[in-house]
Amino acid sequence: MSMSLFSRILLKLLGAAPYTTAVIAAAGSSARMDGQDKLFIKISDIPVLAHTLMVFERCALIDEIIIVTRKESIESVARLCANYHITKATKIMAGGATRLESVMNGVFAVSWKTELVAIHDGARPCIDERIIERTILRARKRQAVAPGIPVSSTIKKVNRNIVTETMDRSDLIEIQTPQVFNADLIKGALTKAKKDAPDITDDCMAAELMGVPVHVTQGSRNNIKLTTGEDVVVAEAIIAQQMLRRIGKE
Repeated sequence: MSMSLFSRILLKLLGAAPYTTAVIAAAGSSARMDGQDKLFIKISDIPVLAHTLMVFERCALIDEIIIVTRKESIESVARLCANYHITKATKIMAGGATRLESVMNGVFAVSWKTELVAIHDGARPCIDERIIERTILRARKRQAVAPGIPVSSTIKKVNRNIVTETMDRSDLIEIQTPQVFNADLIKGALTKAKKDAPDITDDCMAAELMGVPVHVTQGSRNNIKLTTGEDVVVAEAIIAQQMLRRIGKE
């Protein structure tokens, strides 16, 4: 259940909601998008990245947004923020050679006031405020939290295209973003990961390397990451439904 706007504002006024900075990872290569930059593909006439940023802009528990993008996209992202009134965006930064380096650039640029860092994939435009809120509120008491959904498909391990094991899917969770961490923890964890495991594929893995338990909150099957053209078609349907629901509440 999502909190009311009044409840979110009250949490802020009472100091119960920690200062939270969202780091939006938007420096990927879009290698499987047939030469298109997936972050600027339009859905309902709005770029994918703008959809993502507008959700974080609306979320009362987010205080600041830092966007990490490719160097050649910085000016385009700045214009996008201006056009779609992303007022919480304080910095737009160039990414690094790897996802880890890009995220580190953003995490180490957060405001000195930041207590929690919410790291989110720019290519997840179907995120909704309820997931962000749940994850942040759990992270007030836990150091590392991520939304996730149960794996619904049968998963098999293979070796040279031969099945070697059928996994017990009752123990398997598909982890999503935003992944929310204590600010000092994630800075230390990413620094360690850069030295010991630079090829990590998500930020929870950095916390795991430190021996920190990662807690899981309820995610959503709608919170998809755009990787191929087929994902864009699915996202169009999800976002159309979300927009209709918002109109119905206004």
